[in-house]
Amino acid sequence: MTAACDLDNHPAQPPGRAARHRLLALSDYALLAEQWRALAIDRPWRCIRGPDIGMAMVRGRIGATGRVFNLGEMTLCRASVALDDGTTGHGWVRGRDRHHAELIALIDACARHERHRMLIDDTLLPALAAALDKRRRTETAETAATQVDFFTMVRGE
Repeated sequence: MTAACDLDNHPAQPPGRAARHRLLALSDYALLAEQWRALAIDRPWRCIRGPDIGMAMVRGRIGATGRVFNLGEMTLCRASVALDDGTTGHGWVRGRDRHHAELIALIDACARHERHRMLIDDTLLPALAAALDKRRRTETAETAATQVDFFTMVRGE
């Protein structure tokens, strides 16, 4: 189930922290930064860790039920920030985008305050979910346009 579906299927319930992180990490950084500036949540903060670039092991299961195996490693960037009141937030994103990880950490820290969380969940996340859904539909349409249908002709006897 995608983050966009989570938000669409449960509009009365705010998304959990994991769903929020997933949506923030999958979103385009430029759009995320633009939408964040539009919220005008201006809290003093400082970095307490990172942003650091490292590797994470990706694990999988065959058929989602088999034994766990190591698929390989991927690059990951993580950051941790603290607001002026000591509230901490953490962010991580696939790849090497330090600014993206830092912004996710800042949003995570702000989302721990009720008034900011409501604004983030009601304004920022639906806009990001809509953009992500649009991007997925576009990619699906582009992929479908390259589909090749194979068929077999049988000689009549």
